[in-house]
Amino acid sequence: MAESIARRDAADVIEPFSVGLLPLGHIPPLTTATLQKYGYPVDGLQSKGVTRELWENSDLFVNISGETIEMGFPDASDLEVWDVADPFGTDASFYERIFTELRDRITVLAARLRERNSNSG
Repeated sequence: MAESIARRDAADVIEPFSVGLLPLGHIPPLTTATLQKYGYPVDGLQSKGVTRELWENSDLFVNISGETIEMGFPDASDLEVWDVADPFGTDASFYERIFTELRDRITVLAARLRERNSNSG
């Protein structure tokens, strides 16, 4: 959900690429349904894992699991950790709650990045 939300609401400051530490291998139907209900794009969404190349070529990683990443990646200085519950296996109302939480957090992150960009240029 985070990738889709960032694509639509923060594409000017975030080039989103959602990956998982333990990807499911598919997008849960309730993820797609929730995004579509609120008018967010689902095209191109796929379940994929984090790689060293992606880590090394990213300006910022947002870990939404709240879990510590101990995968041997060298620099965690550009890591932000959000403790967001995983809705997988729950009902539609829980997916919607997580959608709202992610949208709110992405809105705050995007505003912070926009402010940083305006101050640096």
